[in-house]
Amino acid sequence: MANRKPRSDRLLTVNDVYRQPVGPASDPKSLYALLLRFVRWRRERNGSETTLKVQTHHSYRFICWATERGVNYAGEVTRPQLESYQRYLYHYRKTNGEPLSTRTQRTALQPLQVWFRWMAKQGLILANPAADLELPRPEKRLPRTILSVEQVEDILSRCDLTTRQGVRDRTLLELLWSAGIRRGEAANLEIYSPDFSRKTLTIVQGKGKCDRIVPVGARAQGWLHHYLHRVRPDVLVNPTCKALFLATDGVAGLTPGGITMAVVPYLRAAGIEKGSCHLFRHAMATQMLENGADLRWIQAMLGHASVKSTQIYTHVSITALQAVHAGTHPAE
Repeated sequence: MANRKPRSDRLLTVNDVYRQPVGPASDPKSLYALLLRFVRWRRERNGSETTLKVQTHHSYRFICWATERGVNYAGEVTRPQLESYQRYLYHYRKTNGEPLSTRTQRTALQPLQVWFRWMAKQGLILANPAADLELPRPEKRLPRTILSVEQVEDILSRCDLTTRQGVRDRTLLELLWSAGIRRGEAANLEIYSPDFSRKTLTIVQGKGKCDRIVPVGARAQGWLHHYLHRVRPDVLVNPTCKALFLATDGVAGLTPGGITMAVVPYLRAAGIEKGSCHLFRHAMATQMLENGADLRWIQAMLGHASVKSTQIYTHVSITALQAVHAGTHPAE
């Protein structure tokens, strides 16, 4: 019979895990106590909170699974038990009846490798049962939706520019497309992030806790200037808030979730049924590549640590391949 997750599918926060002890939680040798110890260790080393959230969520899910089977301590976890959990993930079905993707299964298992490796290095367990655990092979999937220039322009045109929220959203969309930033990076922008004289935007603590400076096109700069000087001051309620993109109440900035809620309605109104903020990032990279940009420059724009992450766009963009095909295939 297919497995079904007894709890919510949403990603738990670290605070959620703190509030939901499981097993003999007060025992410092229990899996739950060692997870909290790992969280403290990571935070002491200034690790990424986003990565820590994913790590904690999936480790906690494993603890819940193990506790239901009478396994409460790290020393009791064996390689066969981890393989059993791997099979559980493989056979698990979501509420819509679909299985977990290979990528999701890997995402659930990789944190366990990290966690058990840490326990072994700390001398908390004699041997690492996850040391040679074979993960599902990663899928090499291309972005399913790549917006054309015409589609992006259609989406942008749907903002109601007679309202402050509409101007904010238009500015946000222009910036997502022009700079190719992530939604979390957009949420972290402050009023001092744009440099209008240099036509750049400073991204602080992007993915991997890396700062970078990216160029911003003239049109997006124009919207930024208009929003920052003509609209944002009228919305601002809390003068200590430095967030660039304010929530509608003017008290605080938009969160990453708030960014998504602002963007998605325009995509759906334009007939784009799937995808969110990242579609503009994909569009920027693909369109720049098709217009002759070097892959290394696109890598710098996107903030990819490795060019391998950027190379996916060489497979998405087939403009050059189509030109070669048209000029060389005998049936053309």
